[in-house]
Amino acid sequence: MEGMRDLLRGTLGRSLQAMRPEDKLAAAWPVACGKAMAERGTVVGYVDGEVSIEVQEGAWLQQMMSMQGQLAGQMGRIAGVKVSRIHFKVKRDNAR
Repeated sequence: MEGMRDLLRGTLGRSLQAMRPEDKLAAAWPVACGKAMAERGTVVGYVDGEVSIEVQEGAWLQQMMSMQGQLAGQMGRIAGVKVSRIHFKVKRDNAR
């Protein structure tokens, strides 16, 4: 399984070369963190090496924050973009 992930990371990285950095990072996100986590967080911004990710709920926020360094490294390698930090924020429900 790890071999398949490595293959996907390399292939995805090469296919992202013509995209904007934010789009590259959005495409790299599910590969970097896996399906379950990716479904609960969305890349919403990128400025000067900092990725902003909107998280669906607090429980997932804690999980993502505990993996921040690992996720930043993986996303940067996959997307070919400098990622020095990830800023996570819980999505606000506008229906309230």
